[in-house]
Amino acid sequence: MLSWLRAYLFIDPLNILATAVMGTLSLLASAFDKSGRTQHYIACRWARMVLAISGVRLTVEGLEKLDANSRYVLVANHRSYMDTPAVLARIPLQFRFFANASLFGIPLLGGHLRRAGHLPVRRENPRVSLKSLSDGARLVQERNVSVLLFPEGGRSPGAMRPFLEGAAYLAIKAGVPVVPIGIMGTRTVLPMDSLHVRPGPVVLRIGDPIPTAGMHLKDRGELTQTVWHKVAELAGEPSQSANPSTVS
Repeated sequence: MLSWLRAYLFIDPLNILATAVMGTLSLLASAFDKSGRTQHYIACRWARMVLAISGVRLTVEGLEKLDANSRYVLVANHRSYMDTPAVLARIPLQFRFFANASLFGIPLLGGHLRRAGHLPVRRENPRVSLKSLSDGARLVQERNVSVLLFPEGGRSPGAMRPFLEGAAYLAIKAGVPVVPIGIMGTRTVLPMDSLHVRPGPVVLRIGDPIPTAGMHLKDRGELTQTVWHKVAELAGEPSQSANPSTVS
């Protein structure tokens, strides 16, 4: 009861205020900065504010494995909406997201997302998804940024689901390493069936980059399997066989 009252009276209102203020700043910045770098800086500050307000104690392991001057395809498990702030708060890279295509149809927000360099994804339309992935590979190469994907295709209510092959496809096409990331604790601080954040610990584990040099697109299934097992290990998931889907 006490934790619910704290969330309702303190945490939730402050998080809404922080999101409104930082979102407005990011929207304004998107009118002037076409590279998306200023928006990413603002998003990182927003993420740290949300974690601090929520009482989330974030621990990161493996940051030394990332080179700030390199480009990657970052791949993480997805347990909660708090996964995004956790990654934004501490990963010292310029990276962009793949977001649901419906968000790009919202006035102002859609234009802001495009100007910031984020990409739409339509999982129900493989042809459109492939175009978005190709655009993502070009973004990595031309803008010298990394890309983050949650290849389960959405939040998982239980054990980690099989990965879609889009992340592997993008990494091979862009010719950059895949970085597996395991996230633990976010489902506890923000469960799928709740809108109220609860204070608690969250752990972000970064694995060794997996090179894609010499790989071809036909190797994406095998790479997806490898990345799935690495993320599962980092996230403390039970060992089991993955069965990745088609490119999406």
